[in-house]
Amino acid sequence: MTVLLLLVPLLVPFAVPPLARRCLDRLAPPVALWALTLAVLVLAGASVAALGALVLTGLLKLPLFAGLGELIHPLHTASDLFVLPAAAAATGVLTVGAWTLVRSALRQLRAFRSARILAGRRPAAGDLCVIDSPHPDAYALPGRPNRIVVTTGMLRSLGADEREALFAHERAHNAGGHHRFLLAAELAAHCHPGLRPVRATVALAAERVADEAAAAAVGDRRLTARAIARAALAATRAAESPRPGFAPAATTGPVPQRVAALLVSPVRRPRAAYWIAVLLVVCAAVSAGASVGGVLAFHHEVEVAQGEEPR
Repeated sequence: MTVLLLLVPLLVPFAVPPLARRCLDRLAPPVALWALTLAVLVLAGASVAALGALVLTGLLKLPLFAGLGELIHPLHTASDLFVLPAAAAATGVLTVGAWTLVRSALRQLRAFRSARILAGRRPAAGDLCVIDSPHPDAYALPGRPNRIVVTTGMLRSLGADEREALFAHERAHNAGGHHRFLLAAELAAHCHPGLRPVRATVALAAERVADEAAAAAVGDRRLTARAIARAALAATRAAESPRPGFAPAATTGPVPQRVAALLVSPVRRPRAAYWIAVLLVVCAAVSAGASVGGVLAFHHEVEVAQGEEPR
């Protein structure tokens, strides 16, 4: 029973990517962004806890670790033919996830430091920092203080009104702390392979939130759509941007989908549309409940094997 409970948090995340896409289609972008981010964090935590419990279960089946754990009775689990391979697989998944997470964190930290140093060398007009570069680029750079980094190449690619729409988009990213949502999705993607596709959906949700905020700020949805489309077209001709992955930019994601959403008037979502968010919450709750139940059951079995509790 313990192992079966621990398998639930490892299987549920594979059902989340299609739900995440429908969530973004049916819900208002801010609601979708929060719902997706909270769901993936809970699912990631539940899966890591389940993997850790499986690893410990396999280790305590070995005489050396059973002695270190002061077990006086054999640990009562499912057949070793299932438990030991499951523990070995869990060890591999945790190891690979930890390695890719550390590698990604170091790479993004280096990119963040480089971007902050580059922005710090240029005089800023308020929160706006202009980089002298022919390559069109613009992004929201978090930190103290927040910065909107834009290159001279991007400024030359847009008209004056389009620049204001672009700046409003990037300011919305900084004001909403969207880099935190992107970091959360990145963390979850390294915790469970089933959550990797959701990383792009969370990023798209953040861009949709900033799109709507920019449209409200400039008072023109068509202007905002045109600015994003022209900025994205200009950025495709540029060299690869040095910005970190958690620094959101108006030119990222499926731009045609975002432009299409801006070219239609926002509609009021019926309450029935929120069933998808409820379904996400249910998935997260089931996964977390099964993980907690499995870990508690494993802890009880260890205490029984140590002779501290009756079976």
